[in-house]
Amino acid sequence: MHQYPQQSSGHEPAPAGGRRKSRRAVWIGAGVAAALLLGGGGFAAYKNEWFDGNGQAVSFGKDHAPATGKDGKDGKDGGGSGKKAASPSAPPTPTGDPDVQLPAGPRSEFKQTTKLDDGTVIAKTRLAGAKSGFEGDVWVWAPKEYDDPKYAKSAFPVLIALPGGNGFPANYWSDRSLGLQKAISEGVQAGTSLPFVVIMPVLNPDNKYYYDGADIPGQPKMGTWIAEDVPDFVRTNFRTYKSRDGWAFMGSSSGAFVGMKTVLQYPDRFKAVIASGGEIVPDSPLWKGHQAEMDANNPEKLADKLIKAGGPDVYINFQIGTKESGKDRMTKFVQQYGKGPVKTTIRDIQNGEHNGWHYVRGMKEGSLEWISKVLKGPKPEAG
Repeated sequence: MHQYPQQSSGHEPAPAGGRRKSRRAVWIGAGVAAALLLGGGGFAAYKNEWFDGNGQAVSFGKDHAPATGKDGKDGKDGGGSGKKAASPSAPPTPTGDPDVQLPAGPRSEFKQTTKLDDGTVIAKTRLAGAKSGFEGDVWVWAPKEYDDPKYAKSAFPVLIALPGGNGFPANYWSDRSLGLQKAISEGVQAGTSLPFVVIMPVLNPDNKYYYDGADIPGQPKMGTWIAEDVPDFVRTNFRTYKSRDGWAFMGSSSGAFVGMKTVLQYPDRFKAVIASGGEIVPDSPLWKGHQAEMDANNPEKLADKLIKAGGPDVYINFQIGTKESGKDRMTKFVQQYGKGPVKTTIRDIQNGEHNGWHYVRGMKEGSLEWISKVLKGPKPEAG
């Protein structure tokens, strides 16, 4: 059994420096990364590993009944590695931990989008948000431990990963070239990371505007989508913790802003965030004429409100590359609001730039271990 990090306060010293970074994500697209592999044996690996089983129906965990399609018939199902699933059995009864919540169902239909080297898969489904009214794609990944019989009665921590840029029509954390899922798997093996279930929803409803992950009056309710519909979807499909101790965000650039803002808005639901790239305040042009609503989505004002309320504690781990701007904003936030229940730290990524690969490196160098100490991990057998 792997030894996962124990809970702690998550504090680290916060250094200073930097200046503002544009919200526009400055990173090489996943398609470009894939193109780099199109030579010789690299293409063979790309073809065989990345596409093997793509488009097939998959399921996560042994505790699910078959997926029900739109026609009401059982969907053809596969295991988390893309293989055909065995006949489902009755869900196990959790014991020993009243915080464990089994999947509520009905289960969503997932289709594999890529396979990782360890046999786990990233899959996609279409989610019609019951509370927001917005419908969009969601990608999911579960670690190998999720199907381990030792953890059949246990919940798993959830990491909602949000992209930078427009975050539409795709979430770039679902591309294996960035290495997020691999970093988690390697961290589990090293005992420095919890085995997170990673959820990767679209962030915005279109490419025209940025919606600040909020319910801007007259616009699609992206705040409700992120804070309510996506977590409800996770609880429907995965073994989760009822308490906030099993729920966190990570994100880069604009996605970092949304993750941090959502944790501060709903500290009773979410406990921590890894926020990379230096975005602190709302700046969508769609806020014009809606100052009060914008203030209600401003992390600075939300942090101040939480401090005055005296809690609950939330944990914010900023990441910033030494070759990008924006650290000054992080430092100012930490100095003004990193007190009381708002626990903050800043992690420098040496020679890091404003891109997903470098943020994953920062996670491997310490941020994954940091958030794993803050959240609740799965427990074998006892549930």
